[in-house]
Amino acid sequence: MYENTVEVLIYLYENYMDGENAAPVDQGELETELTHAGFTQVEVRKALRWLDDLATGTRTAAYRACRGGSMRVFTTAEIAKLDCEARGLLLFLEQAGILDPVSREFVIERALALEQPQLTIEELKWVVLLVLMSRPGREDAYTQMEDLIYCEIPPYLH
Repeated sequence: MYENTVEVLIYLYENYMDGENAAPVDQGELETELTHAGFTQVEVRKALRWLDDLATGTRTAAYRACRGGSMRVFTTAEIAKLDCEARGLLLFLEQAGILDPVSREFVIERALALEQPQLTIEELKWVVLLVLMSRPGREDAYTQMEDLIYCEIPPYLH
């Protein structure tokens, strides 16, 4: 039995969001299919709510004031959820041009929305991918992030 919201999100991405198959239109049907796949109903609902909030958030102007060239200072809650390695990954992705300041803020917000105490690097990569997928104009960054997830080469090679 899967009991992690990120696992539901990964399943949804790999089965429906990559463009090959369409998800069931009826949310009840989708929930039933996901529970038959081994996910708890609670985690399925959390994942679907997380995706709804992502879609809603990317349409708001909340992060338009973000500007490049400034330094991001993490709050205590963000530090608790995103360890040093995770924050380093965000910095790397921003310096590599994969994340812009607005996308970075969406990633942090969506990471904090997950109800687990801390995210692994792999889980954070999936959050980044899903955020980039939802942001118009970030298609190249999305493709680069997808390559980082599915490629076995670590992104930190010099």
